[in-house]
Amino acid sequence: MAKYFDVHPENPQRRTISTVADSIRSGALVAYPTDSCFALGCQLGSRDGIGRIRSIRNLDDRHHFTLVCQNFAQLGQFVQIDNDVFRAIKAATPGSYTFILPATKEVPRQLLHPKKKTVGVRIPDHVVAQALLAELGEPLLSSTLLLPDEQEPLTQGWEIKERLDHVVDAVVDSGDCGTVPTTVIDFSGGEAEIVRRGSGDPSRFE
Repeated sequence: MAKYFDVHPENPQRRTISTVADSIRSGALVAYPTDSCFALGCQLGSRDGIGRIRSIRNLDDRHHFTLVCQNFAQLGQFVQIDNDVFRAIKAATPGSYTFILPATKEVPRQLLHPKKKTVGVRIPDHVVAQALLAELGEPLLSSTLLLPDEQEPLTQGWEIKERLDHVVDAVVDSGDCGTVPTTVIDFSGGEAEIVRRGSGDPSRFE
């Protein structure tokens, strides 16, 4: 049965955030809010967590997982990024964008796109997500909480708790999230390619 954490959207309770972070370090899979949608998240190197996310979302091995990072210093450890791309991404973050970039050796192999050796990264503009990332001290391996055969992500914490009670370990709720996932920009070829138009304004990359 999943634990349910009701977190203040503007002043997250530090003790609650610390409890959630500790559970992630211990292998928990959590549903948590971001500036676009709720996401499923687990510790970076958790094979069990990766397998559970794939199972819940019915994903194949070509799916790009996302490393949700607290800041640029953290993001730079996991992806290769040149100056031009750095400036373009810096101008758009934090925000509702996911960027696909060549991965460094810090990224576990099972997270990489099998052919491209790329990974998704993002820096969310969300108080609760940022508090959790700060407490955790490393990126959250994440994927949008969009269930198979459904058109939109789940938006309410209580509904996630009800429907995923036996497949996630915790639900962090700070109010409704949106239904529009991030805009995805692929920089792996050097130029910006818009892969998905979502909640972040794509016009700056056109």
